[in-house]
Amino acid sequence: MSGGEAGLVSGAFFFGYMLAVPVLSGITDRIDARGVFAASCVLATAGTIGFALAARGVFSAALCQALAGAGLAGTYMPGLKALTDRVSGHHQARFIAFYTSSFGIGTSLSLLGAGWLATVTPWRLAFEILALGPLLAAVIVLLGLHAQKPHAARLAPWFPRIAPVLAQREIRRYILGYSAHCWELFGLRSWMVAFIVFAYAASPASTPLISATTAAAIINLIGLPSSILGNDAAERKGRLRWIIGIMFTSGVLCWIAGLSAMWPWWIMLLVLAVYFVSVMADSSALTTGLIHSTPKELRGAALGVYSLFGFGAGALAPIVFGMVLDGTHNLGSTWSWTLAFGTLGIGGLIWSITSRRGKP
Repeated sequence: MSGGEAGLVSGAFFFGYMLAVPVLSGITDRIDARGVFAASCVLATAGTIGFALAARGVFSAALCQALAGAGLAGTYMPGLKALTDRVSGHHQARFIAFYTSSFGIGTSLSLLGAGWLATVTPWRLAFEILALGPLLAAVIVLLGLHAQKPHAARLAPWFPRIAPVLAQREIRRYILGYSAHCWELFGLRSWMVAFIVFAYAASPASTPLISATTAAAIINLIGLPSSILGNDAAERKGRLRWIIGIMFTSGVLCWIAGLSAMWPWWIMLLVLAVYFVSVMADSSALTTGLIHSTPKELRGAALGVYSLFGFGAGALAPIVFGMVLDGTHNLGSTWSWTLAFGTLGIGGLIWSITSRRGKP
């Protein structure tokens, strides 16, 4: 596949998420998010098994990825809604930080599992085995959470109210900030393993000591404390001020990360880890800011719009990244990767500059 086709298959996951999340997250204002979560886990399993059994080219692979992404749409933000419906007070911000950071744990374990399974099984069987994860999540949530009706359930519509959400300036600010964050994060995650493989081959130093998938998994795990500690720092230093500083920093570091391919492999991994820490440092702070800015009766709809914009950006970022690689190959591989990495930080730079000037 070309870079653009590979980006399309990867981005289709987030495209499926983007299409499904307004409905699956919005209806949690009316029905218990616990049930939405469990049903969506089954959908995610179907998409992953479908990829293992039916993927035969770009279109079929992208379709199965989109189905799996729709399953995530009914688990990630609805899971957060289930949490915030049951937790309030001063503990809520910390719980939100741990919840959003757990996404990184799952991503890291998935990379480790996929890397290990690829050495001992055919890739299709590896997907079938990993499809058990969502089913386990459904069992945990159904057994671990009691049933609970959401606040003002009878008054909430079945389809989320998008206009009232976007009409509020502070909510709109966090939605746009999350869009810039997801563009950078999911673009980076989609291409991280491929970049490490390229950098290993180009490294002028000794043979790398760890595989590309293991390195990517470790880097993803490093983002866990970064997200939690970043939320704590935002509480102390001022949420908006912290997020602006972090987004500007990561918007600069993305260029250095791309250039690191020409350096020794261990320096490249260190730079990539520092960049990923910077990307993750505003993740929980953004989500907590949205929760605190949104009335309870609009919270499910707000989370749906938040995810719609964020994962919509996440769907496009891997495609743009791949197209830049395809369009700049004549400049040399290292410069192509550097320019592709540069696209990741554009949204964050724009958001940080406009937010500093007081614009939403």
